[in-house]
Amino acid sequence: MSNEPVNKHIGSSFDDFLAGDGLLADIEAVALKRVIAFQLEQEMKRSGLTKTELAFRMETSRSAVDRLLDPENHAVTLRTLERAAGVLGKRLRLELV
Repeated sequence: MSNEPVNKHIGSSFDDFLAGDGLLADIEAVALKRVIAFQLEQEMKRSGLTKTELAFRMETSRSAVDRLLDPENHAVTLRTLERAAGVLGKRLRLELV
């Protein structure tokens, strides 16, 4: 028998490692916000909308649109996401998995 410490993470997945350290939910939230911000920007380009025009159509401020499109800003409400999606001719779909 060896006196070497056993690494509790050997054989586990990276998700298991992150979950064990309490980081998985935070990392998934960051990734999700980045994807949503990217999708919104792509739809804006496709539609030819500027941030100012999107803000006007959403009946909000340009700074609110900047926060919406900022992948690091996680304080975005569902209502704001729904309004942006609607202006861009899309629907917001959330699901629990």
